Amino acid sequence: MGLPGASGVANGGGGMPGFLGRKSRYVRMDDVLPQEQEAVEDSGGGGGVRVRGVARRYVFFCSVFASLNHVLLGYDVGVMSGCIIFIQKDLHINEVQQEVLVGCLSFISLLGSLAAGRTSDAIGRKWTIGLAAAIFQVGALVMTLASSFAMLMAGRLLAGIGIGFGLMVAPVYISEISPAALRGSFASFPEIFISLGILLGYVSNLAFAGLPDHINWRVMLAAGILPSISIAFVLTVIPESPRWLVMQVSASDARAVLLKVTETKEEAEERLGEIEESARATAADKAVWRELMRPSPVVLRMLVAGLGVMFFQQATGIDALVYYSPTIFRDAGINSEGQLLAATVAVGISKTVFIVIAIALVDNVGRKPLLYVSTIGITGCLATLAAALSLLARGMLPSGVVIALAILTVCGFVAFFSVGIGPVNMVLSSEIYPLRLRAQAVAAGLAVNRLTSGAVAMSFLSICRAVSVAGAFTAFAAVSALSVVFVHMFVPETSGKSLEQIESLFASDIGTGGEVELGDGEHLVHKR
Repeated sequence: MGLPGASGVANGGGGMPGFLGRKSRYVRMDDVLPQEQEAVEDSGGGGGVRVRGVARRYVFFCSVFASLNHVLLGYDVGVMSGCIIFIQKDLHINEVQQEVLVGCLSFISLLGSLAAGRTSDAIGRKWTIGLAAAIFQVGALVMTLASSFAMLMAGRLLAGIGIGFGLMVAPVYISEISPAALRGSFASFPEIFISLGILLGYVSNLAFAGLPDHINWRVMLAAGILPSISIAFVLTVIPESPRWLVMQVSASDARAVLLKVTETKEEAEERLGEIEESARATAADKAVWRELMRPSPVVLRMLVAGLGVMFFQQATGIDALVYYSPTIFRDAGINSEGQLLAATVAVGISKTVFIVIAIALVDNVGRKPLLYVSTIGITGCLATLAAALSLLARGMLPSGVVIALAILTVCGFVAFFSVGIGPVNMVLSSEIYPLRLRAQAVAAGLAVNRLTSGAVAMSFLSICRAVSVAGAFTAFAAVSALSVVFVHMFVPETSGKSLEQIESLFASDIGTGGEVELGDGEHLVHKR
């Protein structure tokens, strides 16, 4: 990351070059590192290095630990794509029950996300993370022992609520402990853990598929309990969010946390002062949901950007592709169960690799360029997949070519998703809202996200039966093309903006089609 005071600041502050050679034009006001401390760090000696290195590593590990719950969502999504094959054989469920079982998780998790906003404000971000893991463990155990579709759905209900809690609270927690210069990268961690969970789910399918049909899917589901057990250790390591502590009038505790996550005592005091100022504005306005339902023009523009990206992330069909990738590959001509599950592992690897790339780029390249690359790439992959499946149905392409194109485009889809709209949506949502609105606004965004995901997952098989798999992906391609337009018109660049620009930028017309720029929304002064 670039450091102010160096000659390269105006041109991006060093680090990785910007998007297509373009370097960032901005540096954050709260990322200033004294020249003498910078020199000490570069020389590799002195106490300044230790303070900086220890603080950064501490925030890094806290962000990793807080993101572990996201492995649960990813694992559930990945493992269910294979489990559903064997559950159908063992419990003899029909196609509608399959859609309900797969898609209901998103609808149920949105209930957890909505409840998590108020819960995290009441008991704290840290303990909400623990509560999420505990609820998921119970749900996973019920699903593992299920002897009927009804019992399976009961476990799915509990698991979904736990996942919803975890989805909402981790990005908020990470954004509240991370320094501005690293917030984008660290806030992307939940998405990489979702991708890792999906990959582990696919590998679990492949590893246990050889067991008897009445055992294999139970073992696959039971394995998902293991990551949540680690949360007990996490709760003994990570601190509470300093922003939440200030909201609870625990400034001394907040200061102690800030001294661990900042480079110097002076920076800790500065951040504490900013948080206290934001907290006073929050305390003066308790009707959060009322403000979200009747937003000012500035808050409305935040909501358009935040909720819109949440919607388009799922409306392009990512969960349908991940849940039903064996169905897609079967339609392309792969018939062996082993080959189907192996192909899904390739999808999981692609998703995980490219989310790591996104984390390396999000603070250097910026949010908006990554969204452009992502949405345009997704549109191309979906259109190509739809065309290949359509030509196969007409006998105009050989099966081998279509299989290769299907694997290539599906892997390309998840790669473009993971490098942009996958992680950036949560980065954007966790940083654009002011403190008084953040928890509830992020919860509302996740509700939109989960609702869209559930609608797609629960209707995919029915849509495919009505208009074919090729027709379904043609529709997804059209939605993805709309997402490109939406990014251009409504999504701001939040990376590296000075705080003084925020209010005027939010107050400007963001729907004119030009590049929109704003800063850290938590410092926005609420105007009445």
